[in-house]
Amino acid sequence: MALLADDWKYAAKQFVKAYSRDVIVHCSDSNCSTLTFDGVDIMGTRLAEEVLSVIKQHPHLQKISFVCHSLGGLVSRYAIAKLYEQGSARRACGEEMECSLNGSTNLCVEEVSKRKIAGLEPMNFITCATPHLGCRGHKQAPAFCGLYTLEKVASSSSWLLGRSGRHLFLKDCDEGKPPLLLRMASDSEDLPFISALQSFKRRVAYANTSFDYLVGWSTSSLRRRNELPKCRNLKKGDKYPHIVNVDEATSVSNQEETPTEAKINGRKSNEMEEAMIRGLTKLSWERVDVSFKGSKQRYFAHTTIQVTNYCFNSDGADVIQHMIDNFAV
Repeated sequence: MALLADDWKYAAKQFVKAYSRDVIVHCSDSNCSTLTFDGVDIMGTRLAEEVLSVIKQHPHLQKISFVCHSLGGLVSRYAIAKLYEQGSARRACGEEMECSLNGSTNLCVEEVSKRKIAGLEPMNFITCATPHLGCRGHKQAPAFCGLYTLEKVASSSSWLLGRSGRHLFLKDCDEGKPPLLLRMASDSEDLPFISALQSFKRRVAYANTSFDYLVGWSTSSLRRRNELPKCRNLKKGDKYPHIVNVDEATSVSNQEETPTEAKINGRKSNEMEEAMIRGLTKLSWERVDVSFKGSKQRYFAHTTIQVTNYCFNSDGADVIQHMIDNFAV
């Protein structure tokens, strides 16, 4: 299992305690500090290389999972596409089972798809407060208060965050191609982004419902704004006091997919956002909504959901416990 960045130290300890015999936890360090400005693709390539290095050190590994926070979720989505492998095997239905093919009796044989990530069985792909739909306009970054002027200024200043900023604000157009995040919502000529995601047994999106000023509820939970649960229906539980809603694994896109090339010259945020939602939600996702309303740490919701530092983010411990309790091993 790969946990991105040094900020996952608390969570890593909890996972080791819970699954001391089943899990090897690795906290990635290949994209630290100023390297986070290099872009989702370069960071994803570095992470993929790091994963291969770790697997080489533990040749007995059989399964792989990713637990990611914020930008790390996008980086991981790119990395798994680099690591994705698909083969097939022929398997007999059974020694005693026969079927008739073309009028003759033959042993029934079927093609079995074998999908792997770096040669391992993909299990959990978990993101926390990840801007899956980017941060460009349309209230995806709450810090801009939904004001078009502020969103436009932020978009125009995205270059301050390097290539990563251009990717997040959908301002990149390398070699005339659509923005990278838009391409990552489908299997593109570059990489099998969706096939790689689909190979995992579980895909889970943890999202802050409020007080996360960097990543909005919609983009982190992969929902349209009109699909977000009503606040009055959100209820805290006893075991996980800050988890207010859990949607079981479902796919929500039944509409015809919008091609990534469509209307790209206009580059309207809402059109690209819709294309990304349709592509990503063709897969089933578990959605876990988190609220720190009433907590003294609510203004640090973006890091509290991850428990970046236990002294300042301890209220997120129940979110980590929820991940552990529902982890597929």
